Amino acid sequence: MQCDVRKEAAFDVVTLKGEVDLSTSPAVRQAILASLEAGAPVAIELGEVTYIDSSGVASLVEGYQTAKSRGLPFTLVGASESVMGVLELARLDKVFPLAATLGELTADGG
Repeated sequence: MQCDVRKEAAFDVVTLKGEVDLSTSPAVRQAILASLEAGAPVAIELGEVTYIDSSGVASLVEGYQTAKSRGLPFTLVGASESVMGVLELARLDKVFPLAATLGELTADGG
């Protein structure tokens, strides 16, 4: 799994690639929470995630809850088919703010 963080527009963009599972989800959690600690709105790019398990979903949920409690935007961007399948199964596609592309997100300011 690869996890990169960059600034784009007003957001910290956390780009995930590969498998997000029990062994890699702590790094995802740390990246998300570090951005939120710094007061940055967060966008999670998920287009190149090939697999996500419950620990990865838990990291996203914790990030979303933390962002919400701090009044910060938190959006999942371009979720791959495998990620969307898991989110839909857990009905989290109705909970998380979703955007098809980062451009769509930054164009409306979050």
